Amino acid sequence: MTFIDRRTLLAGAGLFAAGIALPPRPAFAQDAAASDTRIRIAPGRQRLAPEPAGETEVLGFAGRAGGPLPRLKAGQAAALSLENAGPEPVSIHWHGLRGPNALDGVAGLTGDAVPPGGTARLSLPEPQAGLHLARPCLPGRSGELAERGLTGLLVVEEREPPPVDRDVVCLVDDVRLEADGTFSPFGRVEERSGAGRLGNALLVNGAPAPLAVAVPPGGRLRLRIANGCNARSMRIGFESLRAWVIAVDGNPTETFEPLQAALPFAPGSRYDLLVEAPEPGAGGRVAALIGGGVALVTIVSDPAAGTALVGLPPPAALQPHAQLPAEIRLERATRADIVIEGGARPVDGKAIYTGDPAAIWTLNGAAGEVARGKPLASVRRDTPIVLALVNRTAFPQPMHLHGHAFRLLHALDDGWEPYWLDTTIVPAGQTQRIAFVADNPGRWLVASTVLERLDTGLFGWIEVA
Repeated sequence: MTFIDRRTLLAGAGLFAAGIALPPRPAFAQDAAASDTRIRIAPGRQRLAPEPAGETEVLGFAGRAGGPLPRLKAGQAAALSLENAGPEPVSIHWHGLRGPNALDGVAGLTGDAVPPGGTARLSLPEPQAGLHLARPCLPGRSGELAERGLTGLLVVEEREPPPVDRDVVCLVDDVRLEADGTFSPFGRVEERSGAGRLGNALLVNGAPAPLAVAVPPGGRLRLRIANGCNARSMRIGFESLRAWVIAVDGNPTETFEPLQAALPFAPGSRYDLLVEAPEPGAGGRVAALIGGGVALVTIVSDPAAGTALVGLPPPAALQPHAQLPAEIRLERATRADIVIEGGARPVDGKAIYTGDPAAIWTLNGAAGEVARGKPLASVRRDTPIVLALVNRTAFPQPMHLHGHAFRLLHALDDGWEPYWLDTTIVPAGQTQRIAFVADNPGRWLVASTVLERLDTGLFGWIEVA
């Protein structure tokens, strides 16, 4: 692995532009009934950069950056015990894991952070199948905690998953390191008011990219891939590979092949893919389309990987989630605008910000507050709602909705994209409208997935009574 140079570092960041192997054995403990799973957050040391750089002090699940999390089964009751053996309070949000508001993991809004030495218990009576990204959510501290390693992937398997030869989890991250392997200083206003903290080293599952995967010749791979970067939006491309998308942000979709063999990939985004093995002796790769392309996953056909399953059916759609409505009655929807403002502005080709460093970004004119803030919208349960995300900043804005999945509406409200999301990128200077049925009571964050922006005000919440 080599460090990413400055030009490549900024590529794909969208500065002042519109746009958008088998996992390691889980280091967690279960009781005999598999009903209580303990997840330990702890400090550790890990090699994130090649020698002569030293190991990096991290804070992660099981003491590893991008550390392993359990696999659960859809519909089977489970409980997660989150043990904090780290030096400061933590609170974890689980992207896409629908449940009671108290489990959403937004410190100060939906519950308290877990103190050092403390434990929080999350009861999941019927976990929903999908790929769920675990990230810290403590406004003011989220970015640094995530960068130090507190990011992971929780897989909830379908009751009847599609047959595949390999099932690989791939957490993509980047970190910004000094030459000696220590983290670069945190809290720089230039990062918080600009593109966010863009790393100079790409990781996959907490190790330097790429991840090497061998598949039996003629076989099929299920690749579950998520963007855990603090700020880096990119596109991912499929080179010498044929891939089908079967889920977006943990939600089953009609199976489709990526247009021009590439997909948008913002922080928080997740895809489930079925990938055909390359021709025997050949290889392909999943690449971050940064500069000339950076390999994230290399895939080869290798007889040593075993014998491929025989008679696999053509790639087909997964069972849709029962919680998602068949339609959204847009004519009956409550509508609200969410205006995104703030951040640096271009001055003589540079990004300049001179305001309050703790309240750089605003929604509807106010920087986010968990204690005294007012809701962006209030609706009764089961109300259809349309939110217009109005981006008046100089940057693309990846935005995430907690507790729900939404449809991305067409520009004239005359239809929607044929998949469900919980994260979308709003191009600079543009407006996107999202629609959903507010069927989950509580206070639900609408927030940037660029964590340096969330930490400095780019969040608010809706209230479902």
